[in-house]
Amino acid sequence: MNGLVGIGEAARMLGVSITTLRRWEAAGKLVADHTAGGHRRYDIAKLRPDLFHAEDEADRRTIAYARVSSHDQKDDLERQKQVLELYCARQGWKFEIVADLGSGMNYRKKGLKKLLGAIIDGSVGRLVIAHKDRLLRFGADLVFAICEAKNVEVVILNQGEDTTFEEDLAKDVLEIITVFSARLYGSRSHKNQKLLDGVKRAVEESAAC
Repeated sequence: MNGLVGIGEAARMLGVSITTLRRWEAAGKLVADHTAGGHRRYDIAKLRPDLFHAEDEADRRTIAYARVSSHDQKDDLERQKQVLELYCARQGWKFEIVADLGSGMNYRKKGLKKLLGAIIDGSVGRLVIAHKDRLLRFGADLVFAICEAKNVEVVILNQGEDTTFEEDLAKDVLEIITVFSARLYGSRSHKNQKLLDGVKRAVEESAAC
């Protein structure tokens, strides 16, 4: 079996995930030999990254991601989705809308996990968001770095200030305070809790202004 490699090595050579390699094989873009034990083996001479990425580019879809922090912002979420849908449709892109309702500091949101999985899988060619902070409050640049590594184009419709920045930031700060409050309640420190209550009131008053 000289010149043949396993699925893990083939995926590494092509710079894609094993899932993507299997998808290419199912689509007939890549043919694997099989050992007596049923293991896939790929011919090194036929593993040309430039060819496979060029063929796969047309199949990679666009994901438009929308997010708001809380239930009382549902109207804003619908506006975001409409703006993203209209923009993508005008470009003639094949797209999917992925939306989340949750804090920009929550990395476990269902939609965000779906988005990251698709980017890592290699099935996404373009990410469209209304504003950088709609992705994550902190950590968006890390997602963008992953996109760059996976050759995913990032389109940000609004490069200016996010109109909901102050409101969302206040909600995120309150979330942090709530977490720390829960921890400090256990320590039974009246001084610490009094300090956090004061900070929380200040944030709430600032958000109401």
